[in-house]
Amino acid sequence: MRRGLELGAFSAGAIFSFAPDMSKSRRAAQDIKTLLDRPVNIDARQETGELLTKIDGSLEMRNIFFRYSNRPERVVVNGLSLSVQPGQYIGLVGASGCGKSTLIALLERFFDPEEGQILVDGKDISKLNVKSYRRHLALVSQEPRLYQGTIRENITLGTDDEDVSEEKITKACKDANIHDFIQSLPDGFSTLIGARGGMLSGGQQQRIAIARALLRDPRILLLDKATSALDSESERVVQDALNAAAQGRTTVSR
Repeated sequence: MRRGLELGAFSAGAIFSFAPDMSKSRRAAQDIKTLLDRPVNIDARQETGELLTKIDGSLEMRNIFFRYSNRPERVVVNGLSLSVQPGQYIGLVGASGCGKSTLIALLERFFDPEEGQILVDGKDISKLNVKSYRRHLALVSQEPRLYQGTIRENITLGTDDEDVSEEKITKACKDANIHDFIQSLPDGFSTLIGARGGMLSGGQQQRIAIARALLRDPRILLLDKATSALDSESERVVQDALNAAAQGRTTVSR
């Protein structure tokens, strides 16, 4: 009897020790459900809109006005027009808060402009299928989005092709100046990188993110302060990778 009570108490203690984690998991699941249920103006899951099979990569903004809904009194983009030719590299410059990151977000169609048009190859992107349009773009941002898992899993994340060839992965990594580093690791592409890529340096994380972008073979490459958080040596290596990545692609950088 006593033995049974001891085992029961031990089991109960083991179960209750997971209670805080269960509570966190429940809250996380609720947060995810709230996000999924939130109505959105731009839904990449919808099948509506014209499909894009191939683009040259010309971009045009016509008289763009934009302000964020939480700060309607402040116009962030005020009557901007610009044109980018296929394969051209342009840089967005200006004072902090002048709307450079907003322009990147508008090109990705995270938001739609309040007024004006954004066109790719002469087509209004608001009329295009969102998922189809975004297949032709890749974004490398200041903060790399890496996840707990292997290097290969992080590089292939988001690709439509579930069976990406080793040749394509290798080429993307070579172009991103990260292949030699990966090959030097005992587990190579199967190396676990920890939560948010914490086992890697900032420069290594960013080059993994660049390899992921290049694996998509985008016609349009968007760079949002991709080197600003790096030390001088890492910045040089990453900038070399970005310069190589931009070859033959329409590139917008800030």
